[in-house]
Formats: sequence, C-alpha cells, structure tokens
Amino acid sequence: MNWIQALILGIIQGLTEYLPVSSSGHLAIGQALFGLADGESNLAFTVLLHVATVLSTLVILWKEIVWIFKDLFTRQSWRSYQGLNDGTKYAINIIISMIPVALVGFLLKDKVEEVFGSGLLIVGIMLLVTASLLTFSYFAKPRQKENISGLHAFIIGIAQACAVMPGLSRSGSTIATGLLLGNKKEKLAQFSFLMVIPPILGEALLDLKDILEVGFSEAMSGLSPVAALVGFLAAFLFGCIACKWMINIVKKGKLVYFAIYCAIVGVLAIVLPYILK
Repeated sequence: MNWIQALILGIIQGLTEYLPVSSSGHLAIGQALFGLADGESNLAFTVLLHVATVLSTLVILWKEIVWIFKDLFTRQSWRSYQGLNDGTKYAINIIISMIPVALVGFLLKDKVEEVFGSGLLIVGIMLLVTASLLTFSYFAKPRQKENISGLHAFIIGIAQACAVMPGLSRSGSTIATGLLLGNKKEKLAQFSFLMVIPPILGEALLDLKDILEVGFSEAMSGLSPVAALVGFLAAFLFGCIACKWMINIVKKGKLVYFAIYCAIVGVLAIVLPYILK
C-alpha cells in the first residue's frame, strides 16, 4: 500500500465512520478498487484508522465527555436511579448500550470475520438495508422523548451489534433506530457517537491481539511508516469534520439523502466484482 492509497482510504474512513453510509463497506470497496488483498497489513491499517476516528470523537465531543466524568465523580446518592445526576445516568445508558455488541464480539467474532471475508455481495446487500433504515426513520414521525431511557439505550445497542456486518452503517443503524423509537434528534447523534467509543477500542484491542500473534513487524510489512502516518492523519482530520457535520445533519433531519446514496453504492458494490473481472 503506497501513501496515496493510504491517504484515500484514511479520508474514506474518517468521513464514513460518522456519516450513515458504513465505513467498513466503503473500506472494502476502496480496497477492492485498489486491488489490495486481505491480510494482516490491511488489518493493522484498519485498526490504525479506527483509533484515529475514536480520537476525532474525543476532540469534537470533549465537553460532553468531561461533563460525564465530572458528574461521575460528584457526590450523589447511589441508592436509587432517581438519586443519580444526569451525567451518571448518561454513562449508565452507554454501558447498557454496550452489552449487545460485547456479546456479539465475544461469542460471534469468528462468524462475523467469515462474513467480512465473503466479498462485496454482502456489503452491497447491507448498504441497501442501511438505505431502508434511513428511509423509514425519515418518514416516521413518532412523538419525541426528552431523554434516552435505559431500554432505548439497549435497543439502540442491539442496532449497533447488528452493524458489525460490513455495509450496515453503525451510525446509520443507531441513529435511525433512535429516531424510530422517538428520541430527540439533538441528543441522538451525540449519544450514538459516544456509545461507539468503547466497542471500537475493544475491537481494536482484539485485533491487536491477532496482530501480535503473527508479529508486529510482519503485520506491518506491507505498510510503510509514511503510509501509516498519512492514513492516520487523514482519518483523524476528516473524522473531526464528519463528526461535527453529522451532528448538525441529524438535527435538521436530512438523512434521506444518505439513504439514496447508500442505495446507489449498494447496487455498485453488488455489480462491481463483475465489472472488475
């Protein structure tokens, strides 16, 4: 992988991690177009890009993260849920949302990896599913609730767990599910981006374990330090842009345009293998 390919893939990861169009699906399409074979070097690069986008979330939403930790360490009554402050309740909801994806990660990781290696057909199909979810959430008009409840956090977490499928957008699934449940747009994108931080870091640690088993130098053999740095910086910078942009888009309720985009790219992913033959 040269630095130009790393730059393009970093930009793709940074933008699509937050926009509801599936970063994993777009990375798979990008790697197919570049003719990059699956391997440990691609896994190492993917982990690097995911860490970069997590850092962009921390930068854009740092005020909300500080608020959560400040409330966690503020004196409060832990005897009942009602006695907890807002930041602590928010943190509990994030933990609740992590349960489904943690179960999928520990119990079905090998099965999911088999799906990831099954080519662009599954990516195209899941992009079409993402388009359908975004369309339903755009036309559905449930009464908006003031705060995300623990039950809704768990259901949104199930949507996130389903989004381990390549092509099924993580942000698209969680935001669309939250909107269908009637949660306020203003708070939903923020919650969706914060709840994804622990699973992405957990997934990166599991992948890092696989990388270390084959040896770090061997895993990075197809990736130069320059390409790695360029890809990381591109994913971080464009992740910052996309994260802030997406929060404003959700507030304005313009997700239907991404549904059209996902439908087009989904069809492209299905026919691309036949075009490249």
